[in-house]
Parts: sequence; structure tokens; C-alpha cells
Amino acid sequence: MEYFVTCGGIPVHVSESGKGDNTIVLLHGYLETLYIWEEFRTLLPGSSRIVSIDLPGLGLTGTDPEIDTMEFDAAVLLALLDRLGVEKPWIIGHSMGGYVAQRFLRDYPERLSGIININSTPYADDPGRADDRRREIDFILNGKLVQLAQIAVPNMYSKANLRKCDEKITETVEICETHDPSGVAAVVRGLMSRDDNVDILSSPKVPVMFIHGDSDIYLPQPAVERIKADLPGCTHVTVPDTAHCTFIESPEATAALVREFISKGGC
Repeated sequence: MEYFVTCGGIPVHVSESGKGDNTIVLLHGYLETLYIWEEFRTLLPGSSRIVSIDLPGLGLTGTDPEIDTMEFDAAVLLALLDRLGVEKPWIIGHSMGGYVAQRFLRDYPERLSGIININSTPYADDPGRADDRRREIDFILNGKLVQLAQIAVPNMYSKANLRKCDEKITETVEICETHDPSGVAAVVRGLMSRDDNVDILSSPKVPVMFIHGDSDIYLPQPAVERIKADLPGCTHVTVPDTAHCTFIESPEATAALVREFISKGGC
């Protein structure tokens, strides 16, 4: 079922299914919405409560007028968990959703069972990336968000998977027409301002896994190897023949990794 809850002073769009002792929270990536998870969520443990949300500034969730920081997003998520009576969920974050999950770990470690980062990184933006994001904000605010998505979204997939993932790619691009450009700009400002999380992830207080794609142009293999070297206390798995949308390109393999990680308590 889908519904809205006011958290942190903004309406939050929520989708929920299932029930059980575990709660799994799904956090989507940049330019995505909770609908990105619709197929994947059916592969998660059947004895779990599955909750997905539109993150602030995207989809049907409200936004801070200026900047949706990772800290703000994590606080909104905490308020939602309190409203739902969820004490210690597992959080699965795709790309930007992983940044929010990592911020949640920084601020509320006692409220987590564990984190699974899919195609995500622990690092803050470097100066060059921050400059790219400033240009992106100008692009968005000049009415070119859909054009941006038409370029960026297909690049998230391995070329070998473009045909089989065409429906999801088209859906993601079309949904961008519903995003509020000012909200998306606030999201990008939040991405620019995020902290480096190597310190909290080098010896994490809860189990943490990173799932990587071997053909990811946004996180190429040298970047993946750096993450592995910097975070030996986390679990790292690379799924072959996938890029920046591993859970869509290889859903069964990715879901199997998630199920095993959760069933073993992150061990």
C-alpha cells in the first residue's frame, strides 16, 4: 500500500508491504523514486516488512527549500521509523540512498540492524565533481531535467543490459517529468555538501555490505578497489555483468546476496 506521512515538516511518500520480525527500508538513488524497487522488493525475504520512500526533493515527497542534506534526509527517515514503530531496520540504499543510510549510521547507530550499499561510495565529492554538480543545478533550473535524465539514466546500465532493462530506463526518465526542479536542485546541493564517511565505516558499529557492479562507469573498478582497501571491516561483493543498477540488471543474484547477509545478521 502507498500513503503519505508528515515527517520533518514535509510530506513523505511511502510504499509498504509484508510483515515480519525484520523491517527492510529501501532508499532509492538520484533521479529515482520508490518505484525503482517495485520488482526487486518481491525478491526480498517474505517474512519481512518492506518499506520504501521517495527521498526528500524527489518523487512525491516534499523538500527543504534550499538544500536536502544527508543529515536532513536521515532525520526525516528517523521520524518516519518512529511513526511506524520500527526500532532497528536493515537499510538498503542505492547510490545516493547509500549516502543517506551512511548518514543515518553516523547520527543514529543505535537504530540500525545493518546497511547494504548498492553501487554507492563512502566518499565526499571532490572539487571537480562539485563543479560538475553546480553546472547540473543550472541545467536543472533552466528546464532541462528530462534532457539530463535521458543522458544520465542509460549510462547507469551496462551496454549489454540496455535492451533487457529498457522498460525500467524509460520509466525512470519519464518519472523525471514529475520531479519539482527546485527540489532536485536542493538534492544536488545536498550531494555536494555530504561528509566523507570512511571514518564511521572503517570500523562500523553495525554490519555493512557494499555491492558493486563490474561495469559501473560511475564507480569504475579502481574506485571499487579503493573502497575495499579503505573499508576492510565491511563486506564487499562484485556482481558480474552489471553497472550502476546492479539490483535491476541482475536482480536474482543481488537479492540472494541481500537475503544471505540479513539471514546471517551481517556475518
